Amino acid sequence: MDEPHHRRGREARRSAAPARQVNYRQLRHPFPPQKVISDDAVAAIHEMALKLLEELGLKVLLPEARAIYAAGGALVDETTEMVRIGRDMVAAALASAPKSIRMRAANPGRELDYEDGALLFAPGGGCPNATDALRGRRPGNLATFEEALKLHQSFDVIHKLGPSAEPQDVPTPLRHYAMMRGQVTLGDKPMFVYARGRGQVTESFEMIQLALNLTDADFRDGTWCSTVINTNSPRQIDKPMAEGIIDFARAGQMSIITPFCLAGAMAPVTVEGALVLQHAECLAGITLAQLANPGAPVSYGGFSSNVDMRSGAPAFGTPTHIRMAIGTGQLARHVGLPWRSAAGSAANTADMQAAGENHMGLWANLMANATLTVHSAGWLEGGLSFGYEKFINDIEALQTLAELCQPLTSATADLAWQALADVQPGGHFFATPHTMERFDRAFYAPLVADLSNFGSWEAAGSKTATERATTIWQQVLADFRPPEGAGDRGERIARFIADRTAAGGAAPRD
Repeated sequence: MDEPHHRRGREARRSAAPARQVNYRQLRHPFPPQKVISDDAVAAIHEMALKLLEELGLKVLLPEARAIYAAGGALVDETTEMVRIGRDMVAAALASAPKSIRMRAANPGRELDYEDGALLFAPGGGCPNATDALRGRRPGNLATFEEALKLHQSFDVIHKLGPSAEPQDVPTPLRHYAMMRGQVTLGDKPMFVYARGRGQVTESFEMIQLALNLTDADFRDGTWCSTVINTNSPRQIDKPMAEGIIDFARAGQMSIITPFCLAGAMAPVTVEGALVLQHAECLAGITLAQLANPGAPVSYGGFSSNVDMRSGAPAFGTPTHIRMAIGTGQLARHVGLPWRSAAGSAANTADMQAAGENHMGLWANLMANATLTVHSAGWLEGGLSFGYEKFINDIEALQTLAELCQPLTSATADLAWQALADVQPGGHFFATPHTMERFDRAFYAPLVADLSNFGSWEAAGSKTATERATTIWQQVLADFRPPEGAGDRGERIARFIADRTAAGGAAPRD
């Protein structure tokens, strides 16, 4: 009697249409945040960061930014361009910075609350190259930039669009037009804008308003785009980054202040010392944003790891990377702000090293309760390449983490008493009513992983996960359809882009 029931259960699983429905769009952290340093150590790091800002200061290359700091009470030496920031200024900035930020999107169903407890993922970004198994490694161009956007849009576990592959075939004064047109015509998620000069930033804001039919008041009602501000560690803010902080703050859009502190190179070799530097630089950027516009949306950020002391190359997914991420989370909670971290990989191809490094980074940020994890999918070579197969395999990891956000219950039916009573010792649960009612939605269905036995896998071509990922991204791109309203959004900015292109565009900031 057992075997026929067993076969019938398996046949039912094969023939029934999947009924499982999941929501990966708005996730919350499933676990409490972890600690890698004591509360006393967190307070000591914060105190030393304040001392660094007061006594050592940092170099600010933009005269406008130095003037804003000076007006707020900082000590500014125009000869050396050094700015020393008092702790009272930092405290005021932390008090006025919002604790929750509404991230708006063309599709209201894609809107997000950027706040403590939220779990958001962004794709690998800032890559000058792209790579896949069919076309190899190549400089990023407009075609690969748009393909990457299609991949971002196609998976709900990616919560915002990102600049995965730089369109280097578009001249830099015109590149922001192509990047904005791609986002509004291929996606409906929260957008990004590079802080590459006031002209490009202002025009990007204008294109968002035109594309989405926003009034000035609408544009300031939440943040419609964000930018990443990287300080020049150690202790320097360059002109484009300082100007970006000011412009985003004044427009009510979010700047994500992110020192990139690699321990042993641009930061002290110890985790604690690197956290002091990262924390100080982040506080300096937050203070500038709040001086430019009190209450402006701004995110604490940290993307820190270590270098390989033999080669000087950055490393990711290392014990230092993990400790830095968890420590950054502790510092962000100490000052009461939502925060951004990052995963990523230094591997040169989508192999076990690439997966392992990224998985370690993702788990670090899950333990750290990062609000936003950037470079969560597709990032190779320490950011030099966006990998198509890497992206797909990373999506598998992200969806696995997203599954953990679905709460478990103690409901009577879930405790499965009747199933336990139905099955005799040594039996199985395949064909119990409890199983048959739930089999099509009980478990996560892998995107890439092959769960067949060796014989079936061999008969199907013995494909590796990377080879299967190639087939998946090809199919995703072939099946892609722009989201609702995308064509209209593109048409509304077409004349603007044509006119500005004819006028020569907007040059990036020196």
